[in-house]
Amino acid sequence: MEQQVREALEDVRPALQMDGGDVELIAVDGGVVTVRLLGACGGCPMATMTLVGFVEERLKQRVPEVRQVVSV
Repeated sequence: MEQQVREALEDVRPALQMDGGDVELIAVDGGVVTVRLLGACGGCPMATMTLVGFVEERLKQRVPEVRQVVSV
């Protein structure tokens, strides 16, 4: 499952990078994916919305085993 998550994140990254941000995979534990939002995304007031509304949604579409995405 970790490889599937990595591949899905590669599809998400260009959209984040267009806004000066990025995402780094920290861990996959069961259905919980831990990421770190980087660059502009790290300090953005919209980070939670980006994480849940965009990153988590895309990962769940590509990897149905993903239950939750959390940020550190």
